[in-house]
Amino acid sequence: MSPSTSPRFFTKREVARHSTPDSCWVLLGTRVYDVTAFLRMHPGGEALIRSRSGKDVSREMEGPPHRHSENARRWMEQYYIGELDRDSGAEEAQTLRERKQTSDQTDGKTAEKTKLDEDEDENSPYSRCSSVDLDKDLVDWTKPLAWQVGHLGEKYDAWVHQPVDRPIRLFGNPFMEASTKTSWYWVPVVWLPIVFYFSWYCLTTLAEGTTRIDVTSDVSIPVHKYMFVPLFMFGWFLWSFMEYCIHRFVFHMKPPAHNYYLITLHFLLHGQHHKSPFDGSRLVFPPGVASIAVVSFYMIVCKILPEILGISVFVGGLCGYVVYDMIHYYLHYGSPKRGSYMYGLKAYHVKHHFEHQRAGFGITTTFWDHPFNTVIPDEKF
Repeated sequence: MSPSTSPRFFTKREVARHSTPDSCWVLLGTRVYDVTAFLRMHPGGEALIRSRSGKDVSREMEGPPHRHSENARRWMEQYYIGELDRDSGAEEAQTLRERKQTSDQTDGKTAEKTKLDEDEDENSPYSRCSSVDLDKDLVDWTKPLAWQVGHLGEKYDAWVHQPVDRPIRLFGNPFMEASTKTSWYWVPVVWLPIVFYFSWYCLTTLAEGTTRIDVTSDVSIPVHKYMFVPLFMFGWFLWSFMEYCIHRFVFHMKPPAHNYYLITLHFLLHGQHHKSPFDGSRLVFPPGVASIAVVSFYMIVCKILPEILGISVFVGGLCGYVVYDMIHYYLHYGSPKRGSYMYGLKAYHVKHHFEHQRAGFGITTTFWDHPFNTVIPDEKF
């Protein structure tokens, strides 16, 4: 809704009627939001929002246990549709005001109380969140973004970390644009047959009993077929380290403000994902782009290790990559059960997108964040 447009008004009964997966509304004070499109994206799962549909979620937004970030609140403004009718919302507004006054007296936050008293027309504490006006954004969203972002200079870092719920067009050329998009199922379709083939090849080769590692010119050690499993798992473990390093040092490099080309490269590699984190067509790597990293990994491990051992490590790493891409997609669109491992990962990753962009680089595991001191502060979700 444009800031210049008069808001629509809804009765409390009208808001309460919208409590289904096809139409889900919530309140923040007296502000009404249609969050139907956000149900699948919510890090806490669809059920948490649906259980509060038609109700005021101000307390849940403020916490405890989880106080939502400014980016999360800004994101919420994309779903703003109007205001609660004053007569039907008077009681809720008064309750909110009393709660705010109590908080001010306890914590000494008199500045927020003054703001509330000065503007009687805006009872919601989230009125400070401006709606995302894409027509007045720093870039022209009607044109491809790839060649625009480099001109943002020092404004780029702040801009790219203010997420929006809108598909991104990178290139004007249809073929180039299509090459940057991939449906999630192409990852297992392309790579799992290679994983299965090389796994079979390694097992059958090792089963012949002819594979040996030369220690000296006179001494060699036989490699049993059961060594495939630890080699495979080592490759998977090695991938988890590479996943962390690529995400932290490549995808989250901070390009110099004066360098148009590095800003553009960063946006193409990862910046566009942070700007539009729920663009489902760009949540996994296109096989053509991924093949560059896959082939490089294969050549490196086979150069360092004897061929069959190197392939065993490689196939474990490749399997780790497939799992990584599938988990990453699920963290954005899945609804894991509360308290499960995936639920914790989803909450962790969403905090990385909305609040802690310089921490939380692990995707499939938070293991490597610990030794490198990039763990997102623990918080109950």
